[in-house]
Amino acid sequence: MTMQTFISRRPSNSPASAATHTPSRPLPWKATAVLAAVLLTACSSTPLPPWPSSQTAQRPTAPAPVPRAQQGTVVPTPLGQPPQPPQPAVIASPLPPPAPLLVQNEGPMAPPYGAAVAARFPDPSMAYSTPGLGQDRRAFTTNAELSQWLRSLTDSAQSGATRTKLLNLGMSQRGEPILGVVATRAANTDPATLESSGRPTVVLIGQQHGDEPAGGEALLVVSRELTQGLLEPLLDRINVIVVPRANPDGAAASTRVTANGVDMNRDHLLLNTPEARALAQVVNDYRPILVVDAHEYTVVGRYLQKFNAIQRYDALLQYTTTANYPEFLTKASQEWYHQPMVAALKGQGLTSDWYYTTSTNPDDKRISMGGTQPDTGRNVNGLKNTVSLLIETRGVGIGRMHIQRRVHAQVTAITSALRSTADRAANLEQVRSFVVRDISAQACRDQVVIEAAATPTQRDLDFLDPETGADKAIRVDWNSSLTLRPTKTRARPCGYWLAASSTTAVERLKLLGLQVLRIAESGSVLADTYRETARESGDRQDVIGTIAGGSGIVRVQVSPVRSAIDVPAGSFYVPLNQPRANLAVAALEPDTQNSYFANRLIEELGQTARVMSTPSLVFEENE
Repeated sequence: MTMQTFISRRPSNSPASAATHTPSRPLPWKATAVLAAVLLTACSSTPLPPWPSSQTAQRPTAPAPVPRAQQGTVVPTPLGQPPQPPQPAVIASPLPPPAPLLVQNEGPMAPPYGAAVAARFPDPSMAYSTPGLGQDRRAFTTNAELSQWLRSLTDSAQSGATRTKLLNLGMSQRGEPILGVVATRAANTDPATLESSGRPTVVLIGQQHGDEPAGGEALLVVSRELTQGLLEPLLDRINVIVVPRANPDGAAASTRVTANGVDMNRDHLLLNTPEARALAQVVNDYRPILVVDAHEYTVVGRYLQKFNAIQRYDALLQYTTTANYPEFLTKASQEWYHQPMVAALKGQGLTSDWYYTTSTNPDDKRISMGGTQPDTGRNVNGLKNTVSLLIETRGVGIGRMHIQRRVHAQVTAITSALRSTADRAANLEQVRSFVVRDISAQACRDQVVIEAAATPTQRDLDFLDPETGADKAIRVDWNSSLTLRPTKTRARPCGYWLAASSTTAVERLKLLGLQVLRIAESGSVLADTYRETARESGDRQDVIGTIAGGSGIVRVQVSPVRSAIDVPAGSFYVPLNQPRANLAVAALEPDTQNSYFANRLIEELGQTARVMSTPSLVFEENE
């Protein structure tokens, strides 16, 4: 089959730059409806809804009765109901235990602070019940218990039109299954049926870091409530995939990293771990409009060391903040999700702020919001044209302390996100429809941001006094990811050429959901090749410090050189006139710490080039 790559272009008088803002150039809300109309006149025929000034009223749902307990399950208390005594797990046929080298141990620990601080975090009025939340438990839910829990949701009789399916997403490095569950009222649970159902899909992910258990326990509660409880009516308007534990090995050992020592939440662009690849496949298959990533953050540790203070907030929240994230998705994240989530937490007496962290260097007292690199789940899933939210509850370093409150904060925030999606379903689909067409239309045009950085500023941040438990306001140097500073830009290419030997890179790009075409007949293209001007070895870094598993990268500086190059048959072309084009930019520009060249997925600079005019090439069929 002969194919040519065609680039969809705007009329020459269209305001193209207005739709290519990064979060560093926010647009005033009052002008958004007018701007949307202008953009759509130039770029498309599908109208984008105006951005309302008030929030859509939440639709109340009636409390559900307590589901009847079945053998092999633990029944959580339905949301909004009075607390009930925890019910022990009754496992009829336990699955094989985790690998013996990894033994979870969450036994009693010395409290890291006194009664005055602990009193600031009373238990909620409701009690949640999962295998790992039993009153006398020393360990959180095991992977065998998690499997049994999810199977009980898919094996039991469903009420109404709700359908469920257990998903086996792959195996961890220690051979543990990575499991999820689909909940829908579509005619079937397969991706194609969900796609055609007219309902947007949400993916909920927990425990990418194994020592952050509250998100995983909360997602067990949420999965039960979606299939047999208070949240089930939301399935009239949305589909939901729940993955309670993305890192089973880390959870078994109560460690942050995967079995081979990699921080999987920094592996979503490189996809070196099977755990990250499993999550990428879920997003590719189900094309969610929303991805929620549930984590926990360090409470004492370096904050006590640097500031003589203890973390105060029940939840820290952030959405995608990386270069080339579409402006309209940033606005949807802020107004349609973040603001209602803050209000929902406040309504439950829970405190929240933007997500932030500080480096492991004791002399560095800067506080930084979540990073701007396109490597975390939050940022990579955003570049897949989703609203991508991070929810972090206070948990790392305090064992089982306040676990009911931590789970309650997660459940409250996740429920808010689900309801926001249900309330804005039609709006969100229209926004995404616009965004994917607009990104495709930008190929060969204007500039693209190669790297961006947070903006240094200052702010007052509330902590707790470790002795009295009272609020302690501290003026800190604050790196804001809400306003990005482009630090490196280049002309946006039409696509990227890759040598035939770049098969590993091609495999990873396809796992990111990118189209990669194999060239069937030799030809030539106008391209920018990369001339190396400097090189050193180093480690990948984030705002905390060196990334676990990110050592030994190649740091280069390059200068683009324009020329006509020959492209042989069997080599590859990655067009940028496709919806996830900005992921190709993140992976293939070599002079960034997350690039495929820096991380040795592409061995030589000569194996890739920036194609600077629409190529006339013949591609193989079915690529």
